[in-house]
Amino acid sequence: MPRAPQTLDAEAVRSWCAGALAALGREREEIDAINVYPVADGDTGTNLYLTLEAAAHAVDEAFAERSEAAPDVAEAIRAMAHGALLGARGNSGTILSQLLRGTAAVLAEGRDGDHLARALASAAEAARQAVAHPVEGTLLTVADAAAGACAGGGELVTVATAAYEGARAALERTPGQLDVLRRAGVVDAGGRGLVAVLGALVEALTGEAPVRSAEPAHRPVLAAADCEGAAAGPAYEVIYLLEAEDGAVERLRARLDELGESLVVVGGDGLWNVHVHVDDAGAAVEAGVEAGRPYRIRVTHFEGRGEPAGRAVVAVLPGEGLAGLCAEAGATTLLARPGEPPSGAELAEAIRRAHAREVVLLPNDGDLRQVAAAAAEQARAEGIRVALIPTRAAVQGIAALAVHEPDRRFDEDVVAMTAAAGATRYAELAVAERQSFTSAGVCQAGDVLGLIEGDVAVIGQDLTTTARTVLDRMLSAGGELVTLIVAADTPDTLAATLESHVRATYLAVDTTTYHAGDGAPPLLIGVE
Repeated sequence: MPRAPQTLDAEAVRSWCAGALAALGREREEIDAINVYPVADGDTGTNLYLTLEAAAHAVDEAFAERSEAAPDVAEAIRAMAHGALLGARGNSGTILSQLLRGTAAVLAEGRDGDHLARALASAAEAARQAVAHPVEGTLLTVADAAAGACAGGGELVTVATAAYEGARAALERTPGQLDVLRRAGVVDAGGRGLVAVLGALVEALTGEAPVRSAEPAHRPVLAAADCEGAAAGPAYEVIYLLEAEDGAVERLRARLDELGESLVVVGGDGLWNVHVHVDDAGAAVEAGVEAGRPYRIRVTHFEGRGEPAGRAVVAVLPGEGLAGLCAEAGATTLLARPGEPPSGAELAEAIRRAHAREVVLLPNDGDLRQVAAAAAEQARAEGIRVALIPTRAAVQGIAALAVHEPDRRFDEDVVAMTAAAGATRYAELAVAERQSFTSAGVCQAGDVLGLIEGDVAVIGQDLTTTARTVLDRMLSAGGELVTLIVAADTPDTLAATLESHVRATYLAVDTTTYHAGDGAPPLLIGVE
């Protein structure tokens, strides 16, 4: 029988990541099914899986960059923690990313059993500090128990096994610590995920899965009354990455704590992952803007907690402000970052996050149509009824969302939304990055381009003048409503100037202005 390793190496970290991902993949549906706290939205297993998927991908990339030799253990563990931070999903995934970060900080200094014991203690403390209002009977409690069970140190495998057994025993006690778990007859979902992760560590070190006693019979949630303690609460989950200084993050914590609950802020060294449940999604994003630069913003509407909602809308949007606006209108949103369109996997995840039996998907970009179609097909294979409306611009998506009525028949709703989007002509203003040939002639770097329905129609030197020309061309074919969507760095006077121009020139046309925030084109125009 091979001797157990005395120190952790990079290959063991890689095996740990892969094993944890596989374990969460096997248990994801069961963990989702027992998810009743802090919100009974049935996605804790999925969130933990996606968080570990990002961690495993980062470790694989660290190995790929060192094609001739494996990275050292410090590099591997830091890659694991950083990947989890970037890809953290939901409350439990965000806490797990902080656990990995706390573990990495100590294991970078030493790789034996004593360092692993210290690392688990550091991780549990870091995770508890990241949560604004820690609650017992949760993942935090399980993490504390894992650290406490191996506090004496020892050989590497002994420490890992003791941590696993301590976590498993603590998990079984969680229903006695949290009433909502007791009423539902389940253990904590996040804690169960952590047990799976620690079990994967034991297996990575020994080559064998840890011996388990008989699995307890946890019944699923049977009725809404069983988890009514988790049903009330804020309407939205807001998650984003944030580049900010430590002092600004402390002020952000205080502000978000005023706005909502389930606040978790993890990270450090200028990069943070922010998670909070709020009623005002826009205010949560604005607080991030005040603190630094938020990006990869995800806003999920908690309609129909526990059981899936009847119908939901998923919209891809350019700009945080626009995403917050549509989230307040009930949509599940996905941010399209400049030069980084969402992938099919991200679109499929957004459809799942909507947690509905029927989903209307608004890609709001012609280039996303095939990717969106593939994501819709994947969701259909998972039993979700998805209708893809081929919106080519955000203004078309807004028009579709404005006529959305979840109480009417699905087909009727899709037809009405499609008609509204199709009746909206769209334009965009952009700044040329280089000299190039366009359908309107040759443009130079710095020229303002007016694109109508995706084609360059106007080349100008001034944003306001070009915008007025584009708007006149669009209204020459008629229209009743002009929608203007301005980015954060667009001059404040632009929208007011265009509104005045429409009032003076087109007497029967109304104008509506929205603010897209950072990451959007300078100006989007819609004419209905």
